[in-house]
Amino acid sequence: MTHTSSQSPQQESPFKGKTGLRRLWNAFFYTLDGLRAAYRHEDAFRQEVWLAGLLIPLAFFLPASGIGRALMVGSVLLVLIVELVNSAIEAAIDRISLENHKLSKRAKDIGSAAVMIALVNVVATWLLVLFG
Repeated sequence: MTHTSSQSPQQESPFKGKTGLRRLWNAFFYTLDGLRAAYRHEDAFRQEVWLAGLLIPLAFFLPASGIGRALMVGSVLLVLIVELVNSAIEAAIDRISLENHKLSKRAKDIGSAAVMIALVNVVATWLLVLFG
C-alpha cells in the first residue's frame, strides 16, 4: 500500500533533521530570537531582567560563600527561566484561541503561580544565605 501526501505522517518540524554543529549554531540564534522577543513583548520578563542585572552583581559583593553566591545567582536565573516558560505557555494558548476558556485560564494561572514560587525562592534563598 502506498501513501499519498494526504496520508503520510506529518513531520514534526522541518528543523528536526539538523544535527551536529549546524543544529547548535541554529539553536544559538533561535535562543537569541527568543530572548529578544521576550524582552520586547513581555513586561514581566523585562522587569525581571533588570532585577537580575541588579541582584546578580550584588551577590558578588555581599558576604557569602562560593556556594552561597551560586545559590543566590541560580535563584535569580531560575526566575528568568520560569518566566520564559510561562511566556511561551501564554503565547501558545493565545495562538490556539483568544476566547476565554477555563482550561486556558488554568494554564496561564499555573504558569503565573510557577513564576511567583520562583520569586519567593529568590527571597528565601537570599535570606538564608545572608542571615541563615
